Amino acid sequence: MMLMTMKRKPPPTSANAKPSSFTFKRKYTASEVASHNSTTDLWIIVDGKVYDVTEYVGEHPGGDAIAKNAGGDATEGMHGPQHPSRVFDMLVDYHIGDLQEDDDKTK
Repeated sequence: MMLMTMKRKPPPTSANAKPSSFTFKRKYTASEVASHNSTTDLWIIVDGKVYDVTEYVGEHPGGDAIAKNAGGDATEGMHGPQHPSRVFDMLVDYHIGDLQEDDDKTK
């Protein structure tokens, strides 16, 4: 059985990031995430959290399947039977922020 490993990557720097002893996680709009939609710049949303999985694309055991939801919501696929529960432990290393609520949905 092949064990999936994800290499830890620091989150992208942001002009909004505050210097501190912890990593600042910012909020991203769906349109910001949508602009990261290629295998060389791949962000996904899972359960309202934003992940930059660009460095993991080449290691993904499912090949290009990881790009299916590039720049979008991959929640349904991540909770599919093909992913063991440990994948969520590894995904934490790629967490760069949370999805910002869409103001239009609250009106």
